[in-house]
Amino acid sequence: MQPESGFSLDLDSTIFSRHGSQQQGAARGYNPRRPGRLSHHPLLAVLAEANFVLHSWLRSGNSGSSQGAVQFLSEALSLLGGALPYIVVARLTTYLKSRIYQITNWQAVDAIYSVSEFHFKLWNWKTNRRFVVVREQVQSSKAAVGRKLIELPGYVFRVFVTNRSDSALEIWRDYNGRATVECRIDELKNELAADHFCLRSFFATESAFLAVLFAFNLLSEFQRAIDPALKSYKQPATLRFELFTCGAILGRSGHHLVLHMSKNWGGYSERKPLFNNLLYWPRPTSPKFDSPIETAA
Repeated sequence: MQPESGFSLDLDSTIFSRHGSQQQGAARGYNPRRPGRLSHHPLLAVLAEANFVLHSWLRSGNSGSSQGAVQFLSEALSLLGGALPYIVVARLTTYLKSRIYQITNWQAVDAIYSVSEFHFKLWNWKTNRRFVVVREQVQSSKAAVGRKLIELPGYVFRVFVTNRSDSALEIWRDYNGRATVECRIDELKNELAADHFCLRSFFATESAFLAVLFAFNLLSEFQRAIDPALKSYKQPATLRFELFTCGAILGRSGHHLVLHMSKNWGGYSERKPLFNNLLYWPRPTSPKFDSPIETAA
């Protein structure tokens, strides 16, 4: 079920560190946690509200973060169809920074944050686009998210480019509330071991990676079937702990083999409906067509 405000498509890349030197596509590239280590550099597109991986590429480790991003986004959008509103974090180029320095009208959100906006045409663009700027005062007790500009000390800045007509403050709030791709990447790596499957063949490694994404989407669809509104999203590790994992011992009751299930985490009483559905799963039947004679009558 699609929410009234639509879906947000989040794009991001991550690093899969590799061990050994025989994996195709594993190369030295940007790897802040393990500099110099071979890696792959996947790119993902996630539907934020649905917790669903829409599209993905597994790339060589020496690929830049934005390499192939235009083609990747085109493929992802083709899966959705139609023109979509967008909010994209803008790259702070020298040309764009010079425009930010000219801002004099700021709307104060609170004592720390202010927002502003302007329309601007970058040198390789065909038309003007709307930019929303968030200015955050640097605090000693909190790490700032944005980028520092030398000419404007004491502040950090985040810049978004958008085709939406909402207020600058609403654009910023909406982006912060929807950007969840980092959480999904963390779940894929730490809870489903997406970066632990690596074979010599690049396409075999990619197939293993896609299988993990498929499993993640199945878990999301499983939750959506139970709770269509997804009011309480559960991470894969939580599902495994609360639903799919239960201590059990195979034993006997008279002449029958029985499975003694632990009472912890709900035991059999919580899982009885699942077992009943599995044991009495309806067999699919082919569709029946009306007889031509009956139809004529």
